[in-house]
Amino acid sequence: MHDQSAQSHGKISRRAALRVAALLAAAPVALSALTTPARVRAATHPSGASGSGEYPDLPLMEQKRTLGRGAYSLEVSALGFGAMGATYNRGITPDRKSLIALLRQAAEHGITLFDTAQVYGPHTNEELVGEALAPYRGRVAISTKFGHSIINGVYQTGRLDSRPATIRRVAEASLKRLRVEAIDLFYQHRLDPAVPIEDVAGTVGDLIREGKVKRFGLCEVGPETIRRAHAEQPVTALQSEYHLMWRAPEKDIFPLLAELGIGFVPYSPLNRGFLGGDMTAYTRFASGNDNRATLPRFQPEALGKNLLFVEALHTFGRSRGMTAAQVALAWLLQRGDGIVPIPGTTKLAHLEENIRAARLTARPDEWRQLETTLAAVPVVGDRYPADQQKQVQTR
Repeated sequence: MHDQSAQSHGKISRRAALRVAALLAAAPVALSALTTPARVRAATHPSGASGSGEYPDLPLMEQKRTLGRGAYSLEVSALGFGAMGATYNRGITPDRKSLIALLRQAAEHGITLFDTAQVYGPHTNEELVGEALAPYRGRVAISTKFGHSIINGVYQTGRLDSRPATIRRVAEASLKRLRVEAIDLFYQHRLDPAVPIEDVAGTVGDLIREGKVKRFGLCEVGPETIRRAHAEQPVTALQSEYHLMWRAPEKDIFPLLAELGIGFVPYSPLNRGFLGGDMTAYTRFASGNDNRATLPRFQPEALGKNLLFVEALHTFGRSRGMTAAQVALAWLLQRGDGIVPIPGTTKLAHLEENIRAARLTARPDEWRQLETTLAAVPVVGDRYPADQQKQVQTR
């Protein structure tokens, strides 16, 4: 769907709905544009896609975008597919056969960027993506990540490892699990303070020259780190959380990305499914394989208060034929033509909903009105617990 849907539903209070309706009725206040308007080009129908038979008649992803510029740029669909939640950190998931079918349906209908990571599982998510997309080798791009400490198949919680020897070992193992000859986009998942970023970038640069990796990416790092890494090995894309409830990258990150010609890939573009509208104050998350249970923003009190955001999206979208999730994704796409969100799902209906979002838009003044409305609504709860927050840079 959405990033991943929760499993319980409910209604927002009348008081919350009235408050948001009043905010939406207010006159919009002009906001300065932080990025250029989106410009997209029509894409050709992917080879083999029929929209019938084995694959349902989904809409076709018709827009392309380019991450980065120059020799290390990467042209992909305007929306990618975040595979993490298919097997990791999102509770109960469908059987493997169903997940493989869903990933192939996404590829058949124009999604050309699929995102996974070594730590998702660990390893099992890469294996799923590798098996599902093996028939599409050369027609889709797969990004994966290194940087967490995994020993004998067990994630060492909170420990980071971006030593050059580890990066090389991870690359070799990921190539086998993904069933590819070269990794299209290889991200450092989290900054390792024990290893200079120049050593990390240089190691990935060596892997590129050896033909094992095609492009270098970074996740959740600040401007200084980006600039230093880019000087050693050009960075194709930065991946960070970004959505209507978390807009911090706009201030310090976006201007630098524009300067250096680096693309931007927002993960959790629907705030881990919350902005899709399927959660309430009574939603509870399964322990063990759903990390939302540990996140401050997804505790019961925070969920209830943050529903004002969801109601605002419903109100905005209702008169425009858009769901809350589509409003959130369409807003992201109009923020800049180098932005490629990667929503994930385990449901065919939500895959269709996401693909259709790339075709929907509103006037600039309408987006400004929505932004002004939401600026008056406080966000309750931090993104991460304190220990995880230390691993991300916001400036």
